Amino acid sequence: MSALWTGEEAVKATGGELTAAFSVSGVSIDTRTLEPGDLFVALDGDNSDGHAYVGKAFEAGAAAALVSRPTDAMRAAGPLLIAGDTLAALQALGRAARARTKAKIIAVTGSVGKTGTKEALLHIFAGQGRAHASAASYNNHWGVPLSLARMPKETEFGIFEIGMNHAGEITPLSKMVEPDVAIITTVEPVHLEFFSSVEEIADAKAEIFAGLKAGGTAILNRDNPHFARLKAVAEKVPNVRLLSFGADKAADIHLEKSVLHEACSCVCASVAGEGVTYKLGIPGQHIVLNSLAVLGAVKAVEGDLARALLKLADLTPPSGRGGRRHIKGGKYDFLLIDESYNANPASMRAALAALGRTQPRGQGRRIAVLGDMLELGEQSDALHARLADALSEAGVAQLYACGPHMKKLCKAAASAIDVFHAENSEGLVKPLLAQLRAGDAVMVKGSLGSKMAVIVTALTELNGDGRDLPERGRA
Repeated sequence: MSALWTGEEAVKATGGELTAAFSVSGVSIDTRTLEPGDLFVALDGDNSDGHAYVGKAFEAGAAAALVSRPTDAMRAAGPLLIAGDTLAALQALGRAARARTKAKIIAVTGSVGKTGTKEALLHIFAGQGRAHASAASYNNHWGVPLSLARMPKETEFGIFEIGMNHAGEITPLSKMVEPDVAIITTVEPVHLEFFSSVEEIADAKAEIFAGLKAGGTAILNRDNPHFARLKAVAEKVPNVRLLSFGADKAADIHLEKSVLHEACSCVCASVAGEGVTYKLGIPGQHIVLNSLAVLGAVKAVEGDLARALLKLADLTPPSGRGGRRHIKGGKYDFLLIDESYNANPASMRAALAALGRTQPRGQGRRIAVLGDMLELGEQSDALHARLADALSEAGVAQLYACGPHMKKLCKAAASAIDVFHAENSEGLVKPLLAQLRAGDAVMVKGSLGSKMAVIVTALTELNGDGRDLPERGRA
């Protein structure tokens, strides 16, 4: 493949000034993950200034650096692309990448399931051509342009995740991505700290249609109570094609039947009138429903549906989103389910339901280790307390919880199960380790700010001859 960007192309895209010719194979904003040959973009962050790391970037093998405040030391270190605002220049580079590609572009947003859906699409389309997608959850004002700027011109399928915390954030990102297909997985009560109603959240998610190309496809969850509201916005796009998905029989891609197993699911569905049967390598009813949206996207870009169905069988969860690992070391022998990346009421209930379908071994128990769900505003305490029924339905025997809002859940659940509360995630580690026994199934989940990864790390470090579960895809 050709160079990702030459200096001449980057100058044309950004209007910047070049100190020396260069050719780069990637784009990075972080010296810790920078690869040799990358263009390092010195962004002004909330807590740090990327310009302070330009020297380190060149030492790590950067081929050039995009800066706004060049120094003599920077000029001596390597080629520079100088622009007045490095974020604006990165955005311009992203728009140029979008303009030069002939790829089919799919954008994904939603309250729950964005990253998993994006990764499933990448998994499928990587087997059908040159595919590119947002890394991790790079879905904000710098993550989207960075992901676009990294897209090779030869790309055939591009998949981009778009997120938001406030109204008005998705519109400019969608206009930058200009998707041929736009998916809204669902609308749920998240980020309520910044919205007065779930209807406002739906309107914010519907901003993804601001950039949808004329004649493009909008894929919507027909089961969601805000379907009609979202549909009305999508229909404003000229010549838009609407595809709905869900359990509702009126959906264009609808669920006929699903059998939920501990580590996978088997699905029968109708895709625009075509009956299909497939296996999903990730368990959970929420994954089943999101897979219908994925199949809708394959249909929308005229991909190979049969090959897509086969690829879904070996789908694996993104990091911190349901991965299962058998921890065995010393006196410990248990199943760890890592849901630590993030949480909201909908995803918490889905994770607990998946835990409920997990069968502990021998005398083992189902254990939930939960951290606060953040950004829920005035409803936070009530939304936490309402999870007590989900714990009961899942057959959870012990709850270890941290954070001020989780106190409400502990109080609501204390009469039915054993509970332990700590102020933070670090405070849960020792009590949990002291009580674990062979055969337990332990699920860890909480918002990113609750730092539940601390517990996952502590549990994983117990591993001796543990292994990833080979039965992950078992029917």
